[in-house]
Amino acid sequence: MIDGPGGRLATRADGPADAPAIILSHSLGASMQMWTPQMELLARHRRVIRYDARGHGASDVPDGPWSFEDLVADVNAVMEAHDVSRGDFLGLSLGGMTGLGLALAHPNRIERLVMADGRADAPEPFRENWDLRIGKVRAGGLAAIADGTLESWFTAAWRAANPEAAAEVRAMILATDPEGYMRACATLKTLDYLRLLGGMKVPTLYLCGEHDMGAPPEVMRAMADATPGARFELVPDAAHVANINNPAAFNAAIAGFLDLPEKVA
Repeated sequence: MIDGPGGRLATRADGPADAPAIILSHSLGASMQMWTPQMELLARHRRVIRYDARGHGASDVPDGPWSFEDLVADVNAVMEAHDVSRGDFLGLSLGGMTGLGLALAHPNRIERLVMADGRADAPEPFRENWDLRIGKVRAGGLAAIADGTLESWFTAAWRAANPEAAAEVRAMILATDPEGYMRACATLKTLDYLRLLGGMKVPTLYLCGEHDMGAPPEVMRAMADATPGARFELVPDAAHVANINNPAAFNAAIAGFLDLPEKVA
């Protein structure tokens, strides 16, 4: 546990202490647990720093409202606590959006950014979705949105073939603090990085599940087009949480972008 600007943050470091660092930032309604499918690969070659975002996992739930600047400040605190002055960053959905904010505001801290399954703006339908989600959680807790979340995170084929893994993910969602979840939903409504992407100075990979409906491929392609020198890759047979839905393809994409010595077939 470390002291962040809004309270305590749960963190974990894996991999060789003298290896280059990579920071992993998870999605809304998850925890650092969601990166398990990437750990065997990354921890062989990187010092992997994971953390539970505010309001999630074992981290504290600061009073709201929160801003993306607050989420970026949390990452800076995690990096400072682990003595990381500069490193790669891998974030998915809310975590990827946080990575955009960090790279735009503090490009000297980020070597390379992988922004997976996330948006850079908040159009009206996007904001309305979060208002609806907040209402459901306020009325019925995380159980009210858990099954719908699984349906949006994973393809039907994956859910049918992996019932135990789906149950573990559902338990992770249900373990999220309801107030923390709702405050993060409200933060997502303030997303406003698209207009700034032309000034991005950090090498960026936009990685998108082929069947992602929350951050569709055409949206992420447009983000890549707006970002100087950025790359865009699809993760086939995957929906929103592509790192779990198709870890082999996801890991191959990040291994190539991060120039890991051991590429994934």
